[in-house]
Amino acid sequence: MRSVSDAPARAAELERLADEWRGCAKCALSASRTQVVVGTGHPDADLMFVGEAPGFHEDKQGAPFVGQAGKVLERLLQTIGLSRPDVYIANVLKCRPPGNRDPQPEEIEACEGHLFAQVELIRPKVVCTLGNFATKLLSGQPHGITRVHGRPQPRRIGGVDLVLYPIFHPAAALYTPAMMTTLEGDFARLPELLSGPVEAPPAPVPISVGAPSERVAEPEPEPEYAQLGLF
Repeated sequence: MRSVSDAPARAAELERLADEWRGCAKCALSASRTQVVVGTGHPDADLMFVGEAPGFHEDKQGAPFVGQAGKVLERLLQTIGLSRPDVYIANVLKCRPPGNRDPQPEEIEACEGHLFAQVELIRPKVVCTLGNFATKLLSGQPHGITRVHGRPQPRRIGGVDLVLYPIFHPAAALYTPAMMTTLEGDFARLPELLSGPVEAPPAPVPISVGAPSERVAEPEPEPEYAQLGLF
């Protein structure tokens, strides 16, 4: 259970780890990045967003979702009465893959511990995964975003009981403007999920066991919009 009294301690530990991760060299991306993009937002947020990886602008500025997809995310947040400072935003990978290519299994494996630690310290009620890679990693299931978007799933991640809520990546609306209606519909459920009780998952989900390639046994291609350099 989260408590007001331990929030400052968790925030301080999150910042300490962030400083440590900025020197991470666990995978080859450390040689090509400009800087590590740890995450930004409220360290005690009820709502956390997890995307795929930093893009060009994120790599330069050191913050997630500062490009065009970030503007879409901000617009969607406004529709439910929230803004960036109210939530926490991170990615599966903390370093930009060259050319915005898809994350590789060994990169996800090297970086996932950082994300799980963020969830453990922030203790959100809802983790909203944006696109295939974040959804498959945190759900521990191979199902792609097209099949599961807008479907809340009780999960235990980083020792925290929460609601995993997959939606399309905001860049989808840039590639296909009609997708904004779908995103707005999925976002409209977030206030209900945030205000309701968090149910314990029916059974533990072994999201950290085995190589990422084993967890994603039925690969489904990430939609084309996700790697256009727009986020």
